[in-house]
Amino acid sequence: MTMPIDESSVRNKLLSLKEELEALSEISEEARAPVTLDQQSVGRLSRMDALQGQAMAQASERQRRSQIQRIEAALHRLDTKDYGYCVECGDDIAPGRLAVDPAAAFCIRCAS
Repeated sequence: MTMPIDESSVRNKLLSLKEELEALSEISEEARAPVTLDQQSVGRLSRMDALQGQAMAQASERQRRSQIQRIEAALHRLDTKDYGYCVECGDDIAPGRLAVDPAAAFCIRCAS
């Protein structure tokens, strides 16, 4: 039996998560900027640290963008009344799974 979904609550949660991710993205913009390779102002190890920091910031940004896409897809499923159903098999997604990850698109069976 399908448990009714409080669409308003889910939508607010998804929008809040999206807003938080976009804010983090904005904050980390400087860390993802190209590293200047000026040997006069920065030593070799410092440049390596800066390049490593930049790579980590870029990887984090890719993860944030992916999560934002998942959230936008979940919002679309809410709009089309497909939210809460597995996009693979069409079965219900467990309410506990949706509580932990409101952007979940797959039931446990299809996700594994």
